[in-house]
Amino acid sequence: PGEPEAGELGLAAVPGREAAFRQGLAEAVHYARAVGCHRIHVMAGRVPLGADRAAVAGEMETTFIENLRYAADLLAQENMTGLVEPINNRITDPRYYLNTPHQAAAILEKVGRPNLKLQLDLFHCQIMDGNLSHNLDIYFPLIGHIQIAQVPGRHEPDSPGELNFPYIFELLESLGYTGYVGCEYAPKGDTLEGLGWLRSYWESRGLQHGGTSKAAE
Repeated sequence: PGEPEAGELGLAAVPGREAAFRQGLAEAVHYARAVGCHRIHVMAGRVPLGADRAAVAGEMETTFIENLRYAADLLAQENMTGLVEPINNRITDPRYYLNTPHQAAAILEKVGRPNLKLQLDLFHCQIMDGNLSHNLDIYFPLIGHIQIAQVPGRHEPDSPGELNFPYIFELLESLGYTGYVGCEYAPKGDTLEGLGWLRSYWESRGLQHGGTSKAAE
């Protein structure tokens, strides 16, 4: 993430911070190797304070592409995947450089490395673009990780909000998604009580608590 106390949120697209990016990536790989994690979120970073987004977009994209190629080659040696995540700039972070799946897909195509994937957070995607069913279908070949939170409160998926998560979960199943779904939300209260949505989902799929099959039991 760079230096949060200095207002940084990632370095991969920030011109002039290439050396710090490589150092941070090496540290991330060291930790990932130790805990057996095979995916690393390569954070793009923010548009420099006071800069016009459109004026610096080209230089930031060039920096991002070069750093992503470097990261992909390093991660390939470790059998790891790099992930890029669009973060909405309407509510969460107005200065974050990478903010839509369309932008991420275009950059991934230019980078051209098979071990770089899209980390699609449906909270951010809904705020920036909506049209989740179509976007999941279109970008599914690029997706390496999914994150969820209800919109607009960013709480549990069964809290009041815009998104129909039972439908979304079924859609992910129909598309053949077999990866993790990260719960990138802030619980409204107690964490375990807030997981009632997951127990209900398991029951709806004929599974026991913990995701084991009743038939297998």
